[in-house]
Amino acid sequence: MKPMMKPPLACIASIAIAITLSLAACALPPTDAPGLMDVSDRPAEKALLAGMRAYDDAQYRQAEQQLLLALNSALASKRDRAAAHKHLAFIYCTSDRLIACETEFRAARAVDPKFTLSKSEAGHPVWGPVYQRVQQ
Repeated sequence: MKPMMKPPLACIASIAIAITLSLAACALPPTDAPGLMDVSDRPAEKALLAGMRAYDDAQYRQAEQQLLLALNSALASKRDRAAAHKHLAFIYCTSDRLIACETEFRAARAVDPKFTLSKSEAGHPVWGPVYQRVQQ
């Protein structure tokens, strides 16, 4: 009976590299994923961008209208839907509509379970306590 020969190290290394490359190819993002230019012309995404711009410009009534339009126009991304709900929550909290504010925070979490506020947003004196209540 012949003793078993160990495969050469170079052969083992080549097989390991081939397996690694095969697995890495599986992890690549799809090449046909839509980019910003693909979605920015959609009515829902246009309304979201307009709503966020209006919010940043302190035009809260216009922001509310655009954010509601975005949500009613079927935003494609769950993160975008959560962002629309978050900004509506901010608007509602600052205009003393606390039940609506809480509802929007809950909607953001329902749409995107990973939804959270940044540390500075969560510490806001008006909507921070409402957000904390929703987290419990």
